[in-house]
Amino acid sequence: MLQPKRTKHRKVHRRYPHGIARKGTLVSFGSYGLQAMTGNWITARQIEAARIAMTRHIKRGGKVWIRIFPQLSVTSKPAETRMGKGKGNPDHWVAVVKAGTVMFEIGGVTEDLAKEAMRLAGHKLPMKTRFVKRV
Repeated sequence: MLQPKRTKHRKVHRRYPHGIARKGTLVSFGSYGLQAMTGNWITARQIEAARIAMTRHIKRGGKVWIRIFPQLSVTSKPAETRMGKGKGNPDHWVAVVKAGTVMFEIGGVTEDLAKEAMRLAGHKLPMKTRFVKRV
């Protein structure tokens, strides 16, 4: 799964994906993309599940680009622990995705194949998505 190799600060403040994205909104690498319609946190597990769904459907043909990276650590305290005593330990990593961000791209396959692969990947994500083409 994706996670940073090194970080300057392990425990960071929560960033919420309010508003719309200002960059990363166009298909840049492939021919087709999967764009977020709403903002949300996406875990490293969800990114990996979407990637596997896409690559399995296109039967290892073409190329897949992942445009998001989970660089925000989410902490959690152990179960049945009293309040206080500081912040919990890093539990998992998430990518903060705003509305309008292109998260995945596919190139080298037909439009029908790409559309179905993106539909399958969209079902693995916790937000509404749409299929976009290169302009």
